[in-house]
Amino acid sequence: MSTENKLMELKNITLSYDGEKILDNVNLYIRDKEFVTFLGPSGCGKTTTLRIIGGFASAEQGDVYFEGKRINDVPAYKRPINTVFQRYALFPHLNVYDNVAFGLKVKKMDKKEIDQKVRKMLEIVNLKGFEKRRITKLSGGQQQRVAIARALVNHPKILLLDEPLGALDLKLRKEMQIELKNIQQQLGITFVYVTHDQEEALAMSDTIVVMKDGEIQQIGTPEDIYNEPKNAFVADFIGESNIFDGVMINDYLVQFSGSEFCCVDSGFGENAPVDVVIRPEDVNIVAPNTSMLTGVVENVVFKGVHYEVTVLCNGVEWLIQTTKHQEVGNEVGLSFGPDDIHIMKRLFNDFDSKVKGKVISENEIEFLGITFTRENLGLQEGQEVLLTIDPKQIQVVSEDHADMIVYLESMVYKGAYNEMIVWATHKETQEAVNLLIHSMNDEQIATDIGIKFNFDSIKISPLEVKGE
Repeated sequence: MSTENKLMELKNITLSYDGEKILDNVNLYIRDKEFVTFLGPSGCGKTTTLRIIGGFASAEQGDVYFEGKRINDVPAYKRPINTVFQRYALFPHLNVYDNVAFGLKVKKMDKKEIDQKVRKMLEIVNLKGFEKRRITKLSGGQQQRVAIARALVNHPKILLLDEPLGALDLKLRKEMQIELKNIQQQLGITFVYVTHDQEEALAMSDTIVVMKDGEIQQIGTPEDIYNEPKNAFVADFIGESNIFDGVMINDYLVQFSGSEFCCVDSGFGENAPVDVVIRPEDVNIVAPNTSMLTGVVENVVFKGVHYEVTVLCNGVEWLIQTTKHQEVGNEVGLSFGPDDIHIMKRLFNDFDSKVKGKVISENEIEFLGITFTRENLGLQEGQEVLLTIDPKQIQVVSEDHADMIVYLESMVYKGAYNEMIVWATHKETQEAVNLLIHSMNDEQIATDIGIKFNFDSIKISPLEVKGE
């Protein structure tokens, strides 16, 4: 991302509410005349970031710069920034003209100049002739255009848009995506847009900022984000993906789905756990036994321009997009090239969870505030141990049947299960660790869930004896 024409910059922005971190060391810059989109699931911090840019919220740590000047203490009304919210906040007692003119009248601008600016702006947003129309007589799309015109008539340096299309139906939303991009290009104003809609972000943006749990996961053009995702979360969030556990044997050679494949990636080390991503449109269905992978067609859905075909191969589901119809039950081969395989570091850098525990009696071990028994430990009381927990041996259960309640940070479908990464907090010390879970449950990210351990399956290794 070029630093040319840098307009606004956020440096080391951190913010917490009630002890929960909302933004964690956010760093980014926005260029002049750029259409930037903050993209991510609910609760990822994108709207909070927008509010800090606009001056509606303040960071606990970090700085906000506009044209090189620190503006942390500059109030919202003094910043050259306007905002359009999902609820347009129009004045129902005023007509279209007066809604758009409102800010200019507050500034006591000359009536002739106000009239010129308002009429020009209404023409730009395709509302010429609607000047005397009451707000209550407008459609949702027309109301949104009025809100945009009112925000742009002062010609701010930056326009912030917080999910402004969320209340519109699908057809109108797609039309307004084109309208917004055209308006932005015509006026040459920087737009900063917030959405959870991946297609919207890809269609409109010059730059996309993908966020999760208050952290930036990736910044890039729509093409970069789609074709070269930095991790499995980005790949899963931006469009459909096949994401599998893999092992990087060495440079340019990866193992997954029971076979070894040549790829174009390097620098991961030898025998390193990785995530493997292959987009559905990059997989070709071929005759069985003419490729390294053979499977059975499980499901076929017609999508208008292509079919979405699910193939079960070596116990793992593959999603393929093809223009050729397939019959359920057919045996097929799957083919793809080295360029179609994308290798990335795992969100969880191992295949198992590893947690420290302590021997608290002859046959008892405590970890994360939980105690379990194990016969014939042969370890001394007070000795610290390392517990290796198979992610398949952690169940997702209702909270009243749980060993503990955890926070679901991330969830990615891996073809045969959902890979969940959770934060588990010690009941007494409040020390938090990540745990990896493989489950067929489909849970809501950024919520609390209950989990239950299979204590008999936990591997115990001594770390050190207390006092040595």
